Amino acid sequence: MTTVARLVLGGVLIVAGALKIGAPALSVEAVRAYQLLPDPLVKIVGYGLPALEIIVGVLLVIGLLTRPAAVIAGVLMIAFVVGISSVWARGLRIDCGCFGGAGTLGQGEDPHYFRELLRDFGLVLCASWIVMRPPGRFAMDSALGLAGTREPYLPGDVEGDDEG
Repeated sequence: MTTVARLVLGGVLIVAGALKIGAPALSVEAVRAYQLLPDPLVKIVGYGLPALEIIVGVLLVIGLLTRPAAVIAGVLMIAFVVGISSVWARGLRIDCGCFGGAGTLGQGEDPHYFRELLRDFGLVLCASWIVMRPPGRFAMDSALGLAGTREPYLPGDVEGDDEG
């Protein structure tokens, strides 16, 4: 299950980043459309996000630094949920820009905020699963011995607790 979660989350991030990295100006405009960040941050996020998505996606797909990559991916997904929710709550009509474009809707197009939120919540769940479970036998972490022999971390576990 962890391998599937890694491949889904990593694959989505790689595709999203790859579709944006070739047109960084459009990525900046998509970030600007959310009207959440000051202009200097808009540019940093717009130019940096595609590369970050690709790097984190590749780490997840190959299973290297799996937990840290899943934490970063989860934080990104939560940020996307907050951004889309904010736009929807403020009545703005934009395209999320998640998979390229400048964040503008075409003539007669309607935003798909609910569907985008469901997708991103699902990806948050994938990230959470990856963080809490061992990376799986098909992960580079496992092949390199970086996964250790730890049992899955579950909330409420106490360090040194020998019971169960």
